[in-house]
Amino acid sequence: MADWTDLNYVVVDVEGNGQQAPDLVELAVVPITVGIIGAPVSWLVKPDQPIRHFATRIHGLTNSDVADAPVFAAIGDEVLRALDSAALVAHHAHVDVGVLQRKLGGWHCPEVFDTLKLARRLLPGQDSYRLGALVEALKLDSELPEGLTPHRATYDALVTARLFVQFAARARSLEELRGDPSGGGDDETPALF
Repeated sequence: MADWTDLNYVVVDVEGNGQQAPDLVELAVVPITVGIIGAPVSWLVKPDQPIRHFATRIHGLTNSDVADAPVFAAIGDEVLRALDSAALVAHHAHVDVGVLQRKLGGWHCPEVFDTLKLARRLLPGQDSYRLGALVEALKLDSELPEGLTPHRATYDALVTARLFVQFAARARSLEELRGDPSGGGDDETPALF
């Protein structure tokens, strides 16, 4: 059986403009290598459509905050390099993966671990599985770098990385983390676990 630290991961969080379909205004990527959370990298992005007021109320980013930010095409290659890993981790991952697939065109998404689904499986009985509620319940925000705030990409990616590491450390194997303690399964298609 493989150990979870045998894979390298990238934890991703995107913040959107509130449009349908959501467009990117901020992206953060946090590597996890041999079980150790690395330094985050993040980008502000000028979206194709303006940031809607309700999105600003959530993450605090305004159109003036991203007015001088690059458009995604200018940072796409840099983002692809940051995403180059065996597995991707995100909370409510289909949202982040969907935005990245739209923005990166032919990007091949690696295996995905969804900490929302992991939390529902590994922490039954929680009142809420929202990221903020899990951060509070598990004290995931202690000793974060100064100036980080909830609902911003770097904060959310770092606390998601901490959440994932907690879940992974409890698992006896990578297969158990994947939800398949027997070690079976289809390695050909990435799935949201």
